[in-house]
Amino acid sequence: MKHYLQFKDLSADDYAHLFERAAVIKKKFKSYEKYHPLTDRTVALIFEKASTRTRVSFEAGTYQLGGSVVHLTTGDSQLGRAEPIEDSARVISRMVDLVMIRTYEQEKIERFASHSRVPVINGLTNEFHPCQILADIFTFIEHRGSIAGKTVAWVGDGNNMANTWLQAAELLGFTVHVSTPSGYEIDSSVAGVAKGSHYKVFKDPLEACRGADLITTDVWTSMGYEAENEARKQAFADWCVDAEMMAVAAPDALFMHCLPAHRGEEVEADVIDGPQSVVWDEAENRLHAQKALMEFLLLGKVQG
Repeated sequence: MKHYLQFKDLSADDYAHLFERAAVIKKKFKSYEKYHPLTDRTVALIFEKASTRTRVSFEAGTYQLGGSVVHLTTGDSQLGRAEPIEDSARVISRMVDLVMIRTYEQEKIERFASHSRVPVINGLTNEFHPCQILADIFTFIEHRGSIAGKTVAWVGDGNNMANTWLQAAELLGFTVHVSTPSGYEIDSSVAGVAKGSHYKVFKDPLEACRGADLITTDVWTSMGYEAENEARKQAFADWCVDAEMMAVAAPDALFMHCLPAHRGEEVEADVIDGPQSVVWDEAENRLHAQKALMEFLLLGKVQG
């Protein structure tokens, strides 16, 4: 049994399979071809953090694969409050086939998984967002082919997305250029990677973008950090992805954003709505990449 709690939980071979399966499953979806490998399977979706894309993609994806969904919110679940997380895991995992959790501390999902009888997927924690990077890399492959040997520029907060990009780079053989304001750097000990051939830090965000094949960012204030919003707006003022940054990137560079986006803050409108932006493909691909992930965790490496 495998869990998917951070990007490095799977191997490069596993990812090669997932990207192939995501393409196949997406093609079936676009052709209105019924594909129900998860008939009679039930997926529990537990949300302690609010969600739009994660809920819609997992819920719709489960139904499209023929499965059923049990949806739990903070008031329904109270992980670690109404009862110990370990007890919740023991009970819930006896009743469903797969659990997706979107919560705050990574420690919560790790504790749940350690006592679960079924696979557990990280739908987002403060430290990691592996499902988003899975979809992002699948989107890059669709548009530009293999990401191996390429350069991804991360502009903005050293957050869960940045941590996950670093893990992906080390595993799949590409380089991440990171530029964050002072005080908002990546903690490499959280990501579990070291500076080197796959991870370079730039004080100037423009220099981080120079020659990049993909420029990506996130909101300046992630969920749970709202009290810091005004301070962050001041600190991040020079870390807005704009036309100048896109101009110094590779000529065919793509722009991605996990959404929701604040135009005029972390990205200018002419970038996110411009011809190099693939954010809508990226958002849709959460659905297809996660369907491939659920299929893999429950059924193994399906062929055909």
